[in-house]
Amino acid sequence: MARPRKCRKVCHLPVEKEFRPLGGSDKSITLSVDEYEAIRLIDYQGFSQEECAGYMHVARTTAQQIYNSARGKIARALVAGMTLRIEGGDYTLCDGQEDFCACGGCHKHRRAAGMNID
Repeated sequence: MARPRKCRKVCHLPVEKEFRPLGGSDKSITLSVDEYEAIRLIDYQGFSQEECAGYMHVARTTAQQIYNSARGKIARALVAGMTLRIEGGDYTLCDGQEDFCACGGCHKHRRAAGMNID
């Protein structure tokens, strides 16, 4: 029997959930929320894959698989002029119960620190 899939921690949902090229194809690619989070942490925040794995509560190899899948989908959407949708996936939103969260995205931790919330 296969092991149940572990939910990945995500600090917040994306503000924009769809990106559509002008004059592009009617086809679309779906990027899961956990794939979005891996891209956000590694490419936008500058985390290593190991740090990303720690924040998402998964193994480093799992974080690497999520990240590679996300980059492949983004590349296909850009090259083929397809709509990119962000939805679904196996994730849980951060509950703010951790003592410290340096990912820069958790609304509960940013609010407690008095930081501006997008």
